[in-house]
Amino acid sequence: MQKKLKNVAFYFLIVILILFLARNSFFNSPSYKKVTFDKFVAAVESKQVKEAKILERDHLIKGKYKNGELFETNYVETYDIADKLLKHGVKIEIDPQNTMWLSILINLLPFGLIFLLWIFMFQQVQGSGNKVMSFGKSRARKATKDYPRVTFKDVAGLDEAVEELQEIKEYLSNPAKFQSMGARIPKGLILYGPPGSGKTLLARAVAGEAKVPFFSISGSEFVEMFVGVGASRVRDLFDQAKANAPCIIFIDEIDAVGRHRGAGLGGGHDEREQTLNQLLVEMDGFDVKDNIILIAATNRPDILDPALLRPGRFDRHIVVDRPDLEGRKGILKVHTRDKPLDKTVDLEVLARRTPGFTGADLANMVNEAAILSARHGKKQIDMVEMEEAIDRVLAGPERRTRIISEKEKEIIAYHESGHALVAHILPHTNQVHKISIIPRGRALGYTLTLPTEDRYLVSRSELMDELAMLLGGRVAEIMIFNDVTTGSQDDLERATKIARKMVCEYGMSDKLGPLTLGQKQDLVFLGKDLAAQPDYSPEIAFEIDKEIRRIVDEAFEKAKNILEENKKKLDLTAKYLMEKETLDKEELEELLEKGYISKEVKEKTVEVEEKTELQLERKKKIEKIPGELRPAEN
Repeated sequence: MQKKLKNVAFYFLIVILILFLARNSFFNSPSYKKVTFDKFVAAVESKQVKEAKILERDHLIKGKYKNGELFETNYVETYDIADKLLKHGVKIEIDPQNTMWLSILINLLPFGLIFLLWIFMFQQVQGSGNKVMSFGKSRARKATKDYPRVTFKDVAGLDEAVEELQEIKEYLSNPAKFQSMGARIPKGLILYGPPGSGKTLLARAVAGEAKVPFFSISGSEFVEMFVGVGASRVRDLFDQAKANAPCIIFIDEIDAVGRHRGAGLGGGHDEREQTLNQLLVEMDGFDVKDNIILIAATNRPDILDPALLRPGRFDRHIVVDRPDLEGRKGILKVHTRDKPLDKTVDLEVLARRTPGFTGADLANMVNEAAILSARHGKKQIDMVEMEEAIDRVLAGPERRTRIISEKEKEIIAYHESGHALVAHILPHTNQVHKISIIPRGRALGYTLTLPTEDRYLVSRSELMDELAMLLGGRVAEIMIFNDVTTGSQDDLERATKIARKMVCEYGMSDKLGPLTLGQKQDLVFLGKDLAAQPDYSPEIAFEIDKEIRRIVDEAFEKAKNILEENKKKLDLTAKYLMEKETLDKEELEELLEKGYISKEVKEKTVEVEEKTELQLERKKKIEKIPGELRPAEN
């Protein structure tokens, strides 16, 4: 209601201002010709004056001649002008009021309206409920009893980070335990890791667990268009924290305000750097007895200012990385505990099939499975929907309505079969989990390979086999159709990047040796790496290009030899793929090992298909059959 009244008042002021300007534009006072009093008296006596208005306080006469011309003149107070005008038949009007104050008021009115309009707009910019000139106040939100209760029980797969934060919680609740040992609690903790790994969730859990005030704010909320606002908000935030100590301050996306100083296009005196300087001063001003803990989160710790990360400010750096197998299993338990799951759902299998997934990816996967189950009219989420949800997260939704010609369908089938066959035969590639020629996301087809376990180191043999697998699709196109298509664009891009990293970053070139070639230039004010400064001679650059070409050609020849030796398997896989459109791991392995798909595997596949897409259609057809003729349900 208050917001509506403010909007009405705003529009009312605008209308008044427009009307006033229109009045001045279209209804300006007519211009009067100044004449002497003697000339005016002569005109009256010669009966040339039609009407006159006497302004007594101003001793002024304004009138109109019979020819329509306007005039004005001053008169002396002792002269009885009114009788003379009446005597000669002039229509007169006497105005005894003083119009000076009215004129002043009319002239000052637009300035007053503009001032009121400026105050109103300034209040709107600062947000509802804020007073004028309150833009320097902190926008931090304080967690209350009504705050969504997220605790450490809702956090899985981040045991090390939870342990560190449990220690902070214990210190705030019982500081004497640590002070008696002469220990100094860290002033700040910074959580860093890839997007979606659970940094903000950890902060919410701390807010839910801590029995102390919790202030949360985003790094971008410090900086405004007004100079000095960011520094003022930092001071106000720490003033509030000291008044509510012991407490916790959480700054999300701190890289928005904490980037390396002196790296911006505007030099070293911009508003963001002033805000960072004030933050550094406030953290230095912490008293150990204040019991204020600062927690920050970022995806880019490499671009933060070194002064922010030194001991005494952000003492502890906690890595919040992608979860491992056990971590993914725990995260899936958290996200599925309130959902109806079918007995067929095996969380350990799902955890093994989702390496590299972050907590956000797993939450999205479970949510997609729930949506698909509801769409198919099911009462529980089963394994089929979970599998489909994994494919959706990895490659996007299926696009079955996209019309593809038989010729293109054949090219896609051989392309994906080339990938799958090379990946199946080479010993150091990930296992093929699924191969499909159904368009999904932006891809016309895809071959999904997943590792059997979490890997943290990659050998040269594994990278070479991966390059061969990526080039298997292009090799298959050349072998079968003696031509190439644009379908290999992404494969070639990935292969070239891997080969360049092998030479320039990993030191895997026998000719160039164990060297890192090319010094990265981090343009931190733009937020990402955009350039690499060559720290080698043009001759070395030529050798780098030759080595990259040699590695790619070697992988190409490896894929070519495999497909030429197994051309029958390539044709067989492509044929089955054109018929079924999708082959899973069991079907592909049996097809490549035995040359056919057994009846048991076929029945299993048909059963799965009926459970998903054909379930509703089959149910509708059965309902149309009379009851006594319907087949018995299993």
